[in-house]
Amino acid sequence: MKLTTDIFSQFDQTWGLVTAGTPDNFNTMTISWGGLGTIWGRPVATVYIRTSRYTHEFVDANEYFTISFYPEEYKKVLGILGSKSGRDIDKMHSSGLTPRFLDKGITFEEARLTIICRKLFKQQLAVENIPEDIAADYYEKDAPHDMYIAEVVEIRT
Repeated sequence: MKLTTDIFSQFDQTWGLVTAGTPDNFNTMTISWGGLGTIWGRPVATVYIRTSRYTHEFVDANEYFTISFYPEEYKKVLGILGSKSGRDIDKMHSSGLTPRFLDKGITFEEARLTIICRKLFKQQLAVENIPEDIAADYYEKDAPHDMYIAEVVEIRT
């Protein structure tokens, strides 16, 4: 596998979607926190999902999830998918994105890059271990994040 990209801008500036579930029942959400690297001798992706997010349930319930990135013209769609809950609305039909079902995950036809991930590790971020100014900004009024480390099993461009 080879990926050539500005790794630091992919999550923070470009944003992406994390998607998990089955063809009959899946959910996706926008993420702007994450990273790519190596641990345990494996290429990995790390994502952070609030425990209150509907997609969290799907990532927990499935062995695989995908992280996908899109051309700039989809930024508005990603904004909606990150601010609306699949518990409340049918995000998939309102997004205009076309689901693409893979052997090990779900992505969308419009994605320019999809990373297929197999979960290896999950742990909740301990707010007491986060500097107070950051904890106040991100966790005073919202649920904590779980960190997922997942093996990158395939990259599709």
